[in-house]
Amino acid sequence: MDELFKGKKVLVTGGTGSIGQAIVFEILKCHPKVVRILDIDETREFEMKQQLLDYSNIRFLLGSVRDKERLSRAMENVDIVFHLASLKHVLACEYNPFEAVKTNVVGTQNLIETALEEENVDKVIFTSSDKAANPCNVMGATKLLAERLITAANYYKGWRKTVFCSVRFGNVLGSRGSILPLFKDQIRNGGPITLTDERMTRFVMPMSQTSRLLFKVAEMAQGGEIFVSKMKSVRTVDLAQAIIEELCGRKADSIAIKMIGRQPGEKLFEEIMTLGEAEHALETEEMFIVLPEMTEEMILEFPEIAKNWCAQKSRYPNARRAKLRGYRSDEVKVLSKNEIRDILCKESLC
Repeated sequence: MDELFKGKKVLVTGGTGSIGQAIVFEILKCHPKVVRILDIDETREFEMKQQLLDYSNIRFLLGSVRDKERLSRAMENVDIVFHLASLKHVLACEYNPFEAVKTNVVGTQNLIETALEEENVDKVIFTSSDKAANPCNVMGATKLLAERLITAANYYKGWRKTVFCSVRFGNVLGSRGSILPLFKDQIRNGGPITLTDERMTRFVMPMSQTSRLLFKVAEMAQGGEIFVSKMKSVRTVDLAQAIIEELCGRKADSIAIKMIGRQPGEKLFEEIMTLGEAEHALETEEMFIVLPEMTEEMILEFPEIAKNWCAQKSRYPNARRAKLRGYRSDEVKVLSKNEIRDILCKESLC
């Protein structure tokens, strides 16, 4: 990993978020020439800057991916881009769909165009969501469209060397805005913990896994892929009970769990890869690799790219064809409460 970032210029959009901070701290250990963080949250930038006073090779830039001119200045002479900036809250996107489109779709297109105009960018890694697989809400739909834009960028880039790829995450335990901090706040206030449906399952991954996945993808990416982490599944009610027991011990019975009904845009389960995607996907022990598809017209227009993408199947160590099925959180092994508690303790989340 050291060689991936040593002496390089790295841009992280949305870098003050939980995942952004996690990867920035890891990248800084690898002696990059500079790490630039582009974010619209000045308070979070200030707080993060105080944690990194010992580093002279980090720059905090205020700005939005909606602003292409600002993005262009932030990306000058950059080698690697991690694109994390997005609107992620399902309910917020449901009630503000145009804002979700502006950030998640137009912002991603701005980033693609800027990277192509800059010409020297080696790789652009876009962080997507499991909600992009067969989406039923605005957030998932905008993430899916952003994935398609990222994949399409690889055959519109012409002679440029930039590699574009996407990574799908599930619910990152402990990240800002995730269910875990909400549960902990509700417990500190004496409860109840609010859940939408006791049958609900979700894919989850620890924060420590996100950095490893993103950096591995940055090394492996050939262009156009969607990398999907193999994640554990939990029942949200089991997660809530595990947190209560871990935080409250013998007093666990004093915290009630209240069902409030599903919210707009919520599913009972999540998917990380659809059956259609599995038809042209590979898998390793830790991830699925959804390879890009091309129409006949695209193959005729971009024959060299089609040839290269077909050759990609042999470029991933220990990869095999994925089993032909969809991958849903209610159809895989669900973690027990003891297993959930082990993860919470290991990640110091309680």
